[in-house]
Amino acid sequence: MPNMKTTHLSINKLYAKHNPSSHPTNMNTLHFLISLFLFSCFLSLVLSFSPPQTHLPKQCLDDQRAPLLQLQHHLYYAPHFTFSSKFDLWDVNTDCCSWEGVTCDAYGHVVGIDLSYKNLSGSFHSIFDLHHLQHLNLAGNNFNTTLFSYGFDKLQNLTHLNLSSSGFHGQIPVNISFLSRLVSLDLSYQVDYCWRSGYYNLSRPHLKLEKPNFKTFIKNLKFLTELYLDGADISTQSTKWCETTSPVLSNLRVLTLSNCGLKGPLCSLLSRLPFLSKLILDCNPISYLPPNFLLNSSRLVSLSLSGCNLNGQFPTGILLLPKIQSIDISSNDQLMGQLPEFPANNALLSLSLGVTNFSGKLPESIGNLKFLTNLELSYCNFFGPIPSSIANLSHLVNLDLSSNKLSGSIHSSLFTLPSLKNLYLGDNQLVGKIDEFPNASSSLIQELSMGNNYLTGPIPKSILQLPRLEGLYIGDNSFSSMKLDMFVQLNNLRTLGLNNISLLIESDNRSLTFPQLETLSLRSCNLTEFPEFIKRQDKLVNLDLSNNHIHGFVPNWLWKSSLSWVDLSFNVIDFPKQLPLNDANFSFPMLTELYLISCNISAFPEFLKSQKNLEEFDASYNNLSGPIPNWLCNMSQLRFFNASYNNLSGSIPNCLDNMSQLDSFDVSYNNLSGSIPNCLDNMSQLDSFDVSYNNLSGPIPNCLGNMSALYSLGLQGNNFSGVIPKFSKATQLRFLKVSGNRLEGKLPRSLAKCTNLMVLDVGSNMINDTFPFWLEKLTYLMVLILRENRFYGQIKHFKHKSVFPTLDVLDIASNQFSGELSIDFLQPTRLRSLKIGGNKLEGKLSRSLANCSALEVLDLGNNMVRDTFPFWLEKLPSLKVLVLRANRFYGTISKIDSERGFPKLRILDIASNNFSGDLSIEFLQSLKAMAKMTNDEKAKLDYIGEDYYQDSVTIVNKGIEMFYQKVLTILTCLDLSNNSFHGRIPEEIQMLRSLRVMNLSNNGFSAGLNLSYNQLEGSIPQSNQFITFTNDSYRGNPKLCGLPLSRKCNEVGLPMPPPPGEDEDSWLYALSTWKIALIGYASGLVVGLCIGYTVLNELGNKWVDKFKKCGKRNRRRCR
Repeated sequence: MPNMKTTHLSINKLYAKHNPSSHPTNMNTLHFLISLFLFSCFLSLVLSFSPPQTHLPKQCLDDQRAPLLQLQHHLYYAPHFTFSSKFDLWDVNTDCCSWEGVTCDAYGHVVGIDLSYKNLSGSFHSIFDLHHLQHLNLAGNNFNTTLFSYGFDKLQNLTHLNLSSSGFHGQIPVNISFLSRLVSLDLSYQVDYCWRSGYYNLSRPHLKLEKPNFKTFIKNLKFLTELYLDGADISTQSTKWCETTSPVLSNLRVLTLSNCGLKGPLCSLLSRLPFLSKLILDCNPISYLPPNFLLNSSRLVSLSLSGCNLNGQFPTGILLLPKIQSIDISSNDQLMGQLPEFPANNALLSLSLGVTNFSGKLPESIGNLKFLTNLELSYCNFFGPIPSSIANLSHLVNLDLSSNKLSGSIHSSLFTLPSLKNLYLGDNQLVGKIDEFPNASSSLIQELSMGNNYLTGPIPKSILQLPRLEGLYIGDNSFSSMKLDMFVQLNNLRTLGLNNISLLIESDNRSLTFPQLETLSLRSCNLTEFPEFIKRQDKLVNLDLSNNHIHGFVPNWLWKSSLSWVDLSFNVIDFPKQLPLNDANFSFPMLTELYLISCNISAFPEFLKSQKNLEEFDASYNNLSGPIPNWLCNMSQLRFFNASYNNLSGSIPNCLDNMSQLDSFDVSYNNLSGSIPNCLDNMSQLDSFDVSYNNLSGPIPNCLGNMSALYSLGLQGNNFSGVIPKFSKATQLRFLKVSGNRLEGKLPRSLAKCTNLMVLDVGSNMINDTFPFWLEKLTYLMVLILRENRFYGQIKHFKHKSVFPTLDVLDIASNQFSGELSIDFLQPTRLRSLKIGGNKLEGKLSRSLANCSALEVLDLGNNMVRDTFPFWLEKLPSLKVLVLRANRFYGTISKIDSERGFPKLRILDIASNNFSGDLSIEFLQSLKAMAKMTNDEKAKLDYIGEDYYQDSVTIVNKGIEMFYQKVLTILTCLDLSNNSFHGRIPEEIQMLRSLRVMNLSNNGFSAGLNLSYNQLEGSIPQSNQFITFTNDSYRGNPKLCGLPLSRKCNEVGLPMPPPPGEDEDSWLYALSTWKIALIGYASGLVVGLCIGYTVLNELGNKWVDKFKKCGKRNRRRCR
């Protein structure tokens, strides 16, 4: 302290001034006392600035040394949870306070132990004899035990406890909650997977908090500033954890509870934590956020809510908080929002919005995020150009804008960002040529992805000069043809993706000195042979040559010993029956994934027998025959097996039970017979089991209902008998399909315990039961199919409330339901498809249907409904299919709003009712979707329905049922037959130019319709409705023949038409020989035909033959 002397003198002077007569002796005494006081202050000040306890001598006390020696004795190294060697980190001949990981205070008491990340196992009971311990860190070890037996409550001085990622499991002991001085508590276990739509999914043992509950556990921990419980199961706490946290843990700065099973919604009390700077709640089913969430949290630095099933609008004000640096709300695909205008000098370092429903344009003000290092906006709905201001982000390291709807060109300035290492622009709508850019040789870019856009021209030479480039993905664009040797100069290249680019490979490509790749993807590159430069690719791990024109045997040199992942699908290839396995120069790789989809192979490759490490194998859509090989059961690591759509026969091997790692097994659409093995109990990981559309029989094994991991079960289209087993333990089951069997009895009530069930299909069986209102507990149920069974009784829910909140498909057709139908038990805004035909329902049509704004399919044919035409359904904006046939509807169809109309109605079947009156012009004008089809609709072969369910429809005419298992959106049909319509057919019917099927027969129309000038050819079917037309009706069709025309078919070299009759086959034959074109010059439409040109000309006689062979009972077998 340099001014100590000056201070001392000043005090003396001050004392002398006020005591001039003081004796010198007294002055000396006073001088001594003041000096002593100042020295003690100086010493205290020096000590306060010194590092604690480090410069003072300390000696390990015996009562501290002994517990440490015991600890060393009871610990051992266990890198893979198995004993490796004894723990000998400490030298017993030295002072224990000098041991690694041990900290002592000035008195020789052990106050800190840090043995983190040393792969330790064993017991650590002796630690709890160190009562002065303040810091304990055992993180990152392999103890693999519970914590019950440890006396944490003995460590009352403990302020920091870290037991994270050390394999602890079971209940978190209550005695940890007695550590009232704790400032930091970490019991987390970091996992790389999330909640799956509402249920906790942990395959490893984990910590849990049940007794005590969360509220009891934290009530004494009032000094906590950091709490980490990631991966601990707190799912039983409902939302109370949130309401408790704020008032009790008011000092919290860090709260991380990812993957804990926390249920939402979040409470607003979290916003009241005054010091909160870090909040991590990833992978919890929180669902939605409270209004103004965290908008007043001025100290918040980091927020992560990834994978929380969030929906609604995200409060974008969080993006503008003054201290916020990191935001991750990715993997919430229903979460909406837009990017705000960012002010200058925003503090954001990292922004992750990937896999959300954020939309809008990227603002130019994004260039104000001067400190941004990570911008991840993939799989959103952003559109418009990439802002040029991104070129201002000089600190940006990672830029991911992939899988959006961004348009415009790619400005070359993106490639010159000085810190950029990863640039992902794939799966957008970017167009044009990429310009050359300067200073490519100094770029830091390592990963560059621009695939699946509309980029044109040659690839810039600048890209080929990026010295650090390791990954290049430019496929699926419209680039010019490329020569493979242009990539030779990229010496650091490890991954190359050139999918869907026309590659020019020189005939001497074997001499190419290509960089040693690890991943090579040449899918759809028009290759006709295996590229020989692969011979020298000795580090190749992943190889994709799928969807080319390669044919012949796979050469031995392709099988590099480094290979792990191989896709040769959609090539016509074969494999040699024997490989040179005894050749010292040949080493077949140990593959983990192999895909041979649609390769025209007829047998499993022989080399599969030795593939002990294979995890995924797909040989679907081939010609595989014979039984499933038994050596399959020796693949102990196999997780995914798909041999669907083949000709496999025989039974399912009993040894399947040995495959304990298998999580997906698919052998659907084969010719397998016998029964399902009754002992699959060891397949604890089984996630998906699909044996549908085979010839399997016998009962469904009970063990399938006991598989706790089962997610999807497909058994439809077989001959299974007996009852549906109990599914009380299959709590993760999402898809259960058992239709098309011979199952009987009642629906098992245990299905109510499958609380995650989304699709339940028990159609086409012999189940005898009432409507299953008890399934109301299934809050995720979206599809319920009960059709073609023996269900009976009224469908009336007496509670008068919506009990199926998420149901969007209900198919109860062809049962014995009776009474009036009420749909009050359904959520009207969710319902998309309602099929109730073929029952005994009566009364009027429920007016509640007018509230079903998402309804696309309504089929109530073949009932006893008595009502007028439901013109009030015209307000439904999405209605595509309306079937009212064979009921008791009556009256005229005259109240249609021709302007509003039915905007999307494509199939309208009102046949076999009592409708009467004229066919009004307004009615025809309302059928807008039948009048015009856009080019986009013509180009896309889309089906009505969703991925999890696609609608079917039955079109009836002349007593013949045509069952469409999937309904193309371009299929249009109008059936008004068997009613009492009369008058002339309006000429306005020619507006319905998109019609494929029309039937107006068996009405009272007074005149026919002119079919002239339609390019019709062939013989005229000899049914009543055709021979009533006059010769003038067929004018301008020179290739037509037969009655009523005078031109005979044998005169024009065409077969004679069959005589009229009721025989279905002859009717079909007559129809199939008449080639129909509806591009005509006059009326442009054929009326009275049951099948239009799409069915006949595009599918031709094959469709007819198939229809005749496939009876109603075996329809599902025809594919």
